[in-house]
Amino acid sequence: MKGVVIKTTGSQYFIRTEDDNLIEAKLKGKFRIKDLKSTNPIVVGDRVGLSDDSGTWMIDDLLDRKNCIVRRSVNLSKQKHIIASNIDQAILMITLENPVTTTAFIDRFLVSANAYKVEVLLMFNKIDIYNESILKEQKKLAKIYKEIGYNIIGTSVLYDDLSEIKIAMKNKINMISGHSGVGKSTLINRLQPNLNIRTQEVSLAHKQGQHTTTFSQLYELDFGASIIDTPGIKGFGLVDIELKDICNYFPEFLLLKSSCKYYNCIHKNEPDCAIKSAVISGDISKIRYENYISMLDESDTSFRKNEYL
Repeated sequence: MKGVVIKTTGSQYFIRTEDDNLIEAKLKGKFRIKDLKSTNPIVVGDRVGLSDDSGTWMIDDLLDRKNCIVRRSVNLSKQKHIIASNIDQAILMITLENPVTTTAFIDRFLVSANAYKVEVLLMFNKIDIYNESILKEQKKLAKIYKEIGYNIIGTSVLYDDLSEIKIAMKNKINMISGHSGVGKSTLINRLQPNLNIRTQEVSLAHKQGQHTTTFSQLYELDFGASIIDTPGIKGFGLVDIELKDICNYFPEFLLLKSSCKYYNCIHKNEPDCAIKSAVISGDISKIRYENYISMLDESDTSFRKNEYL
């Protein structure tokens, strides 16, 4: 029997089977050693094979994944943490206040999504609370990402009409991600009020969100979309991406890299670099370039730390 994982709690797996039944299953031991580099071999969105072991359903097969979203594990730097799989669209919710989402976080998320072939919608939320200065910054960032090909929505999911969001999500499996407190649970509750997902105010003391979603879960929505709700994440470290390949996941870099003097240019210290020239002329965002250099340095440091392990 086969099915799709719709919820995980770490040790328990809830599966929707091909005949639309919901069952609880456990993981066979072989998956705990099959991929030592991953903290979680089975995730929400996975298509799995199941067998009955004396009345207990066991996951004994993982079908090929179309894609996934991966980040470096927080506590185990050599391991990766898979957030979800088989996604049609990742929705990254961004807030520029209460809490602040940095461009460094956004760009790391986009690089990982691009590397694993996941389309991304950037949703700037809480625009109802922005003053004129922050609203100007939000529009500036939205313009940067829209010009390089990303779909953008600016909204207040608490108050605005959500028809544009519903159209963007329809007929897709959508993974929703972002820091705690950016409005993920609020969005889902407005899209599907009967789910009654718990929400919590942003901490005034620390200007950070407080975790309300503690595990990933897939929900079917009435307007013909699915959404995977994921726990809030503070940071997004890259994993399984080689130093020389990072630039390939910046769409605006990829268009120009063939014009660099050296074929193996990494656009940092080399002369006659088309990417650096485009940054100087304003054709490439200086913010994006600085985040790229930060990723290069981070990846280079990580490599040098691990090459002797």
